[in-house]
Amino acid sequence: MAPAHPNNPLHGITLAVLLERLVDHYGWDELSQIIPIRCFIFDPSIKSSLQFLRRTPWARTKVEALYLRFLEESTPPADDAPAP
Repeated sequence: MAPAHPNNPLHGITLAVLLERLVDHYGWDELSQIIPIRCFIFDPSIKSSLQFLRRTPWARTKVEALYLRFLEESTPPADDAPAP
């Protein structure tokens, strides 16, 4: 059976998993420089950040956009050359 949303890379990814992956990759310091929001700058934690992001659509949109860029950068380019 084909996935229901094959063109949506965010489908099936919870906000918690998304945030954990970004923190693992960038760390809180770099993340707070990329997206300067208070929950990333002062005493950051997954729990407080999730609470803020769930209540603040503009911030969640920025975090999701960063995650999509992260996925594009970490995905190796497809090899378009035909196999010999």
